[in-house]
Amino acid sequence: MLYELIVFFPLAGAIIAGLFGRYMGKHGAEYLATFFLCVSAVFSLWAFYEVALQHHTETVHLFSFLDSGELQVDWALRIDTLTAVMLVVVTVVSSLVHVYSIGYMEHDEHRPRFFSYLSLFTFAMLALVTSDNFVQMFFGWEGVGLASYLLIGFWYTRPSANAAAIKAFVVNRVGDFGFALGLMAIFFVFRSLDFTTVFEAAGSKAGQTFNFAGYDVDILTTICLLLFMGAMGKSAQFMLHTWLPDAMEGPTPVSALIHAATMVTAGVFLVCRCSPLFELAPTALAFVTIIGATTAFFAATVGLFQNDIKRVIAYSTCSQLGYMFAAAGVSAYQAAMFHLFTHAFFKALLFLGAGAVIHALHDEQDMRKMGALYKIIPWTYILMCVGTLSLTGFPVFFSGFWSKDAIIESTLAAHSTVGTYAFVLLVIAAGMTSFYSWRLIFMTFHGRYKGDNVHDLDHAHDAPTVMWIPLMILAAGAVIAGWPLFANYFGHFITEEHVAFWHGAIAQLPAHNALEAREAIPEWAKFSPTVMMLLGYIIAWYYYIDHPELPAKLAARRGPLYLFLYNKWYFDELYDLIFVRPAKWIGRQLWKLGDGKIIDGIGPDGVAAGVVDWTRQVVKLQSGYVYHYAFAMLLGVVIFVTYFVGGFGQ
Repeated sequence: MLYELIVFFPLAGAIIAGLFGRYMGKHGAEYLATFFLCVSAVFSLWAFYEVALQHHTETVHLFSFLDSGELQVDWALRIDTLTAVMLVVVTVVSSLVHVYSIGYMEHDEHRPRFFSYLSLFTFAMLALVTSDNFVQMFFGWEGVGLASYLLIGFWYTRPSANAAAIKAFVVNRVGDFGFALGLMAIFFVFRSLDFTTVFEAAGSKAGQTFNFAGYDVDILTTICLLLFMGAMGKSAQFMLHTWLPDAMEGPTPVSALIHAATMVTAGVFLVCRCSPLFELAPTALAFVTIIGATTAFFAATVGLFQNDIKRVIAYSTCSQLGYMFAAAGVSAYQAAMFHLFTHAFFKALLFLGAGAVIHALHDEQDMRKMGALYKIIPWTYILMCVGTLSLTGFPVFFSGFWSKDAIIESTLAAHSTVGTYAFVLLVIAAGMTSFYSWRLIFMTFHGRYKGDNVHDLDHAHDAPTVMWIPLMILAAGAVIAGWPLFANYFGHFITEEHVAFWHGAIAQLPAHNALEAREAIPEWAKFSPTVMMLLGYIIAWYYYIDHPELPAKLAARRGPLYLFLYNKWYFDELYDLIFVRPAKWIGRQLWKLGDGKIIDGIGPDGVAAGVVDWTRQVVKLQSGYVYHYAFAMLLGVVIFVTYFVGGFGQ
């Protein structure tokens, strides 16, 4: 019963808050939804102890979901270490976001709807990570897509929020189309969509081909690439990344929940869950590595010159997800999940910390209008520095150091061309990550205040208690979640005990030993991320503390490289040229030419009017008299007989 409560408590909170929130008093809906999430989080921690430390795995069957011929799908909860890790990430971060939102959304009159959406999203994410088959996973996959659309566009009176929600929904449909094709291919090949059945039979399909889109292609490579297409959309990878920064139009707690710790990690979870398939598809793994490393590098370059505090963190999220996929691509799935785990704490901390800054400055998000805030909101400053130290990989004392360095080392230890490609880009991205992260801190909290009115600081203050308690808990996670000592008590993600810890939840061929081989890489390679981290810090200090006038001068020059990076490699403009404008042109032609000139323009009153008039005349034949219908039937028989008797039917 424990696992059922973990999954369905958030759904109960969503239903009650959504339907009855307006009748529950000023804070009734948010308190109830938050209580359900906190209970679910406590149960998840207990489940993590049982599953990860006691090696307890099971499948909980709930009910029959689909039954159509060969397609028989049950709704069941797959409980293993991979699920347990995701349960902790989803429920703990979600419960803290719920608590934080009580303070952040205090003045919003639609709080019951907001908390209902938050809880609905959490339920969909839990349905995804506990799924025992691809159909159930797809249900949760689309559920988080729906909930993200509702949350991004929560402030629906803002055109920018509506546009961002639609953009996120449409771009994700591109990836989900590939995911759906992958599910169809799996059922076509394996005649089942159950994880256990498909994974056990995967070995028998290795090296075999089937016809797809008119070509004979490798079965497992095609399936894995289609599944990864879905992961690219959900996790905002290179070319399908454009929705993530725009999604910052939603309330800041939404950014922390969806775009830092949970929904965007669904793609990483999908690849790790399907490791039995990916391990037998080396071409697909190489593609995952290339896309992951390219995304990490690309997003880091764009984050260098963004001025919206939330967009900087959003591009950082995009980059860190690239790290996770690069690890999965070299079969270091454990390192990918480890970074997913630590990233959930320090990135949620940074997003909620940014929310505290925005809250203090009355919704100001432009870092060029901030500065000198470390004296005004000192607790927020300290906590965001903790998150930044973890993100940038400050040695030994912060969780990001252990998880991110494990990924970088594993890519080089893979001893492959794509692994070396990933290593180089990830090390460079580490330096850029440090630069834009400390740039954010220096522009926001140091120097002089650059806002329009210095009196805006008169009422600025640190977040209320209900907001900073979640920040404190997340800061603790950002510090200790990756410590080897912590791992000895809560799980051996990447230590020598990782095989026993994952207990079969992740498949890995003996030859794919990058995680173990990372200990043997050269010492210079091990220190390179730390060197780049220090270099990024020094450059940020030089430009924004020692010489704060230089960035404005460089921006004023508007050099080609600056414009290229500031405009995000012009992906939005490119997609607008390739997809948006042609679609608008087709729609306009159908409207002006098809509807206006043809349907409404031909004839005295137009084709449409003529068809309507003709239909009215034909309708008169429906008199309702039986003898009229009998006569029509007799006339039809006469014509039929005449046709054949006269030889016309020969």
